[in-house]
Amino acid sequence: MPDFPLPKRRAAPLKNAAIAPAPVHGALIDAELAARHQAFLAAATSDNTRRTYRSAIRHFQAWGGALPTDESSVIRYLMAYADSLNARTLALRLTALSQWHVYQGFDDPASTPTVRKTLAGIARLHGKPKKKAKALPLEDLEVIVAKLAALGSVKALRDSALLQLGFFGGFRRSELAGLMLEDVSWEPQGMVITLPRSKTDQLGEGIVKAIPFGDGVCCPATALRAWLGVAHIRTGPLLRTVNQWGHVGAKELHASSINTILASCARLAALDYVPELSSHSLRRGMATSAHRAGADFQAIKRQGGWRHDGTVHGYIEEAGRFEENAAGSLLKAKKKTAG
Repeated sequence: MPDFPLPKRRAAPLKNAAIAPAPVHGALIDAELAARHQAFLAAATSDNTRRTYRSAIRHFQAWGGALPTDESSVIRYLMAYADSLNARTLALRLTALSQWHVYQGFDDPASTPTVRKTLAGIARLHGKPKKKAKALPLEDLEVIVAKLAALGSVKALRDSALLQLGFFGGFRRSELAGLMLEDVSWEPQGMVITLPRSKTDQLGEGIVKAIPFGDGVCCPATALRAWLGVAHIRTGPLLRTVNQWGHVGAKELHASSINTILASCARLAALDYVPELSSHSLRRGMATSAHRAGADFQAIKRQGGWRHDGTVHGYIEEAGRFEENAAGSLLKAKKKTAG
């Protein structure tokens, strides 16, 4: 990555390192052009991915790895964490190391056949199922919203707007935390939120999500208006920090705080699966609840902004686990026979 840590030592460029970007500093003598080029390189990677890669590089260095590194060091690094880190985490660390070496113009020691085979062996021997956030059903969200309404505090209004937006908008937590007032427009039927950029729209073409007014316990548009009314937000971040005295800050919420807010609200509603919840529970909950309510597949995919059909199919299968169930058909048939 362009803003990765610089190497502690510099090796001679390899003659066969054609996969690395060609050196441009000699060609781009003009400092302004060089700066623009670096900006374009940085923009090619999302902020979240860049932070993840930097963290992975720091972890490798904290273990004792030097940059640039070699194949044997990468294998020893994998061996050191084979028992304690998930194979998916190790794979991400390898990707970060690969990217660092490629963008610094070095040979890539993290993608050799031996390294990849070592990782595959770790995955087979120590692989664990990916821990998935539990979907938050609409019924439980309604309980949470009712509890927050009873509190009526500034923070409760913020939390209600946040959770309802996250659920019905199918937002990722980074998208939710980054919403600006300027992203929201109002129509007679509800509100329209335009995301300037998202994980599935890195080119910034814009993703538009419509959320109609509701006539039940939940209504994201009404909840947002109530929050904006007490927060007196006229421009800038939509969802902001609220201190213990109910004062609204100028800064946006940090994306990681959404997990904490959801857990706190779930405990308020006495839900018994709080440890299984995360911000992703809102997106999963929207997909599974929408399917149960009869929503069209493409409508669910569009609202959640998913690129791949397989992801949405997984949520739909989860929602219909007990509906289209072979064992359930047999048990019902047995019950009728016994009756």
